[in-house]
Amino acid sequence: MKFARLFAAAAIAAPLAFGFSSARAADIVDTAVSAGSFNTLVAAVKAAGLVETLKGAGPFTVFAPTDEAFAKLPAGTVENLLKPENKDKLVAVLTYHVVPGKVMANDVAGKKTSAKTVQGGDIKVNGMNGVRINDSMVTKADIVTDNGVIHVIDRVLLPAS
Repeated sequence: MKFARLFAAAAIAAPLAFGFSSARAADIVDTAVSAGSFNTLVAAVKAAGLVETLKGAGPFTVFAPTDEAFAKLPAGTVENLLKPENKDKLVAVLTYHVVPGKVMANDVAGKKTSAKTVQGGDIKVNGMNGVRINDSMVTKADIVTDNGVIHVIDRVLLPAS
């Protein structure tokens, strides 16, 4: 079954999982900022000019690498991507972390499939033992926002060149 077909069957919203309570979920960007563990991702989203997009109606499923995930990249990679002359490459990397629609972890549990990212490339999804996206592991799933869902991952996803 194609991953895209799973979008229509989004699960019941899970509580916000960052340790603060709110009567209403914030959008993807505000949720990431509030978490405090996505400073590199937030800086990259700002540098790429994607803030308004990720604050938009969505819904979006975002695979969000932590600051620790970005630190695993080779030295100088993040700094290089943040240079204005590399904006197109930065946008490609960031949009490779976004899938249209709202997909919860239970939607892929027990399945191996793929999904088309906003960037246009495909990611592999393995829900057989936890959830893996390509070579990254989802470490925290189903952080519901008012315009989608965030799944925290332990590695930065890099699209094929």
